Amino acid sequence: MQAQKSFASHTTGTLYLVPTPIGNLGDMTMRSIEILKTVALIAAEDTRHTQQLLNQFEITTKQISFHEHNKESRIPELIEMLAAGTDIAQVSDAGMPSISDPGHELVKAAILADIPVVPVPGASAGITALIASGLAPQPFMFYGFLARKPKEQIIELEALLTHQETMLFYEAPHRLAKTLANIAQVFGPDHRVVLARELTKRYEEFLRGTASELTEWATSNEVRGEFVVIIEGNQKELVVADDDPLADLTPLEAVLTLVENGMKATAAVKKIAKERDLDRQKLYLTYQGVPK
Repeated sequence: MQAQKSFASHTTGTLYLVPTPIGNLGDMTMRSIEILKTVALIAAEDTRHTQQLLNQFEITTKQISFHEHNKESRIPELIEMLAAGTDIAQVSDAGMPSISDPGHELVKAAILADIPVVPVPGASAGITALIASGLAPQPFMFYGFLARKPKEQIIELEALLTHQETMLFYEAPHRLAKTLANIAQVFGPDHRVVLARELTKRYEEFLRGTASELTEWATSNEVRGEFVVIIEGNQKELVVADDDPLADLTPLEAVLTLVENGMKATAAVKKIAKERDLDRQKLYLTYQGVPK
């Protein structure tokens, strides 16, 4: 077990994870503003975007870029500064760092270096959409972005089909219609879905309906804004056995059993590979080599 030490016992700097508004500037908390003013450096996903926010609150703290394309080279640099006693705040363009945004790898590196990591509460698009969706707020699962390629997306959705918790996804406007069509295909056209867009902004909107209704809407309208897609969990009662009937089977035997019981091969391979921490591609190739 690893316990984070108190600030008093540390000679290093502190990594602050600071949320930024998802639309409305009023979502910026007093604590977030104070931290951004007092740290020595802000690690920002897009320094130009963040500078506009800093200007609004008269924050003059120096910035450094930290995003998906430079994280491998930037993380050692940031850890070195933190270890030397520099306090750093990490921000993404909107919402919480690490939630479908940069940050996770930096947090892991800081923890390994025994550097304090302090999360600051604030705006998050997924939770904001969930509480107004009308779907069950708990239990819920945040998934983030689905795969972009249609076949891979279908595989992901099939693996989620039996989940009973409400599921949250993010989606870009130009991919929304195809994603909704895939949801309708996998979950069924009458499955309940909620779309939330432009959250906390002037044109905030919630669209509630079936997967087929929302697919039709996205196909026939000009789609703008970033979306939170919320899918109702599977409401059918699931029969859970006391023991896993697949536990004593080899991975290949388990996949074959699932396929024999009606699950698609790709979904069965993904399920067993995930449960047993196996290479999905190798397992699928093994399955393909079995005489059908």
